[in-house]
Amino acid sequence: MSLTDALFGAFAIPFMGRALLVMLVLAVVAGVVGVLVNLRGLEFISDGLTHAVFPGLAIGLAVGGTAGLLPGAAIAALAGALALTWLDRAGITSDAAIAIVLTATFSIGVIVVSRSDDYAGELEALLFGRVLTIPPAEVVPLIIVSLAALAMVLVTLKQQLYRAFDAKGSRAAGDSALVLDLVLNSAIALVVVAAASTIGTLLVLALLIVPGAVARLVTARLWWLFPVAAVFAAVAAWLGLALGYAVSVGAGVDLPAGSTVVAVFVVGYGLVLLGSSVFGRRLRGSGGLEPDSSSSGAPRPAGVAR
Repeated sequence: MSLTDALFGAFAIPFMGRALLVMLVLAVVAGVVGVLVNLRGLEFISDGLTHAVFPGLAIGLAVGGTAGLLPGAAIAALAGALALTWLDRAGITSDAAIAIVLTATFSIGVIVVSRSDDYAGELEALLFGRVLTIPPAEVVPLIIVSLAALAMVLVTLKQQLYRAFDAKGSRAAGDSALVLDLVLNSAIALVVVAAASTIGTLLVLALLIVPGAVARLVTARLWWLFPVAAVFAAVAAWLGLALGYAVSVGAGVDLPAGSTVVAVFVVGYGLVLLGSSVFGRRLRGSGGLEPDSSSSGAPRPAGVAR
């Protein structure tokens, strides 16, 4: 199989074309949202939301088959976002709140799936995804869910960045911390919904965390973080699908598409990290974004007075 066939020709096949379209939209949105996740240090909350989605996927599958996956996941994810925000406001430490939601929801999901006749097969699909078997009818809903998450972030982007760099200043300016946290957690939840329906709940974090981390290594310019993360995510998703197809068809080795995409994300991060180390471009300590010790570890631009 030629390189051109793997990179371009494969996506003329309908199921590969659907996978590429959904993954490109999802990757770009996850890259943009993931920058805020990185700036706010919300990686653990994102992990909690991925587990919160799992029972929704299981119940949706049990009630409505594959057509019930997306609505079930959406309800569970938004409920998880509300629960995490409420527990945090109730004075429970964020780590404890996330652990409570994580363990409770994941156990519920496993119990629901265990009642199925095809326990192992359905559990594998929910955990590791089904990116190459996305039904045509689900393409548009998945794209709408992803774009809804993007819209929520873009509408509040300036306020989200202000809160990330200076939480006290944001509150003094009249921004509601509760509203901003709910909006961001809900956006993360929607990305998790779309990603969990494609690459599986165990692999979602790569899409949310890796692009933002890559962007922090590549540029010190705040507004460049978002396009860099989006471009990296889109290219990695495309290459991951192409690699999986080339190896599976050309070499006869069956590679799971979702896992292959995630592997490309991680390898890409490793290469960028190596390159930034070799060329001395790591942003921490080189005029990039520094942690703001007065704002729970949130980063602030270097040189800004504390």
